[in-house]
Amino acid sequence: MPFTFHSHSGQFCRHAKGTLEGVVKAAISKHMMVLGLSEHVPRSRPQDLYPEESDLSPDDLHQAFNSYVEEARRLRAQYADQIHILIGAETEYITGTTIAELKQLRSQYGLDFLVGSLHHVNGMPMDFSPDLYEQIVEHCHGDRSEMFRRYFDEQLELLQQLQPEIVGHFDLIRIFHPYSQGIPDPLLDSEIRKLALRNIDYAISYGALFEINSRAWKKGLRDAYPQRDLLQEILQRGGRVTISDDSHGEQDVCMHYDRLLAYLREMGITRLHYLHRDADGVKVRALDGATTHDFWTANRLT
Repeated sequence: MPFTFHSHSGQFCRHAKGTLEGVVKAAISKHMMVLGLSEHVPRSRPQDLYPEESDLSPDDLHQAFNSYVEEARRLRAQYADQIHILIGAETEYITGTTIAELKQLRSQYGLDFLVGSLHHVNGMPMDFSPDLYEQIVEHCHGDRSEMFRRYFDEQLELLQQLQPEIVGHFDLIRIFHPYSQGIPDPLLDSEIRKLALRNIDYAISYGALFEINSRAWKKGLRDAYPQRDLLQEILQRGGRVTISDDSHGEQDVCMHYDRLLAYLREMGITRLHYLHRDADGVKVRALDGATTHDFWTANRLT
């Protein structure tokens, strides 16, 4: 049964690999029963294109997103007897106009869900490379706490305006923080922590699911996103959690799910939640006994 609601393919994302159908087939081969497809939403400004997109325009990204939805609908129909597919998208928050664009996009395509993510602070990409991450720090006058403050303030705006069903990699802002250099984690600052807890409380208030995202291990972090200090806060506050591999191609499906299973057990998590689409719309369902499900043994992840 276990699932993922955060996935990408090289067909529609330049920093991923393979095809969308390859991702679906990999999920089926790994005994997943539910798969959330969530390619990135298109960006509308040329300056927001990534280096690998230098030959593209914002119009190209919009056309690619349209093709993604068409292909996802085809795959959902073709593999309906093997896997339950939901069609969503992963958000951005770059400028003040981003929210309106996302609302229009969701309405236009009738998406099943959104993964509410931020990859920028002050309009600058934070998860592309350590160098760009440090440029944001410089833009914040060298104040890492200010960078974290802006991230959580922009995250709150996204949560309030869109109320995404899935909260994506809640503390992505930690991705390139120089822990190895002994620089204190800004989330140890009580004021910054209050902002993170404020956002957690708001997401819980409207019923969001917080993804426990295994891709953090590929980036060298100790835990999946969110790190255990914030995951504990989510759980203590009654927040509901799901799991995601944030796959960037079929080779990443269930990536680090062995470590994820151990993390769930360490954190005392036995109930996961997932999205399910029926005639009445998309609903949240619970999976009890999640860490003892046959899925883990079938994939030799125990």
